[in-house]
Amino acid sequence: MTRLNVMLLVGLIFSAIYLVRVSHESRRLFADLDKARNEERVLGSEFERLKSEKQSQATPLRVEKTARDKLAMRSATPAVTQYVNGARGAANAASGGTP
Repeated sequence: MTRLNVMLLVGLIFSAIYLVRVSHESRRLFADLDKARNEERVLGSEFERLKSEKQSQATPLRVEKTARDKLAMRSATPAVTQYVNGARGAANAASGGTP
């Protein structure tokens, strides 16, 4: 009978140690999950902020202003436009001649 009690006691101790280990592991995993969810929220809000910033930066007026100021570009007018007429005109334009 004492042998059975000792075996049951050893089984109980191993069972208790396993339960503590599994409980600790589940708490650690839950904490990691919570950290990942918080990081997801932060990254989501940053993504939305960057998306709206990109949208505000890509307005046609801002693009035109940047092209004028930084790249010294100008609007196309009939005075600075060269027209190419067919294959003969393309060959003349490529060689630098007049159509």
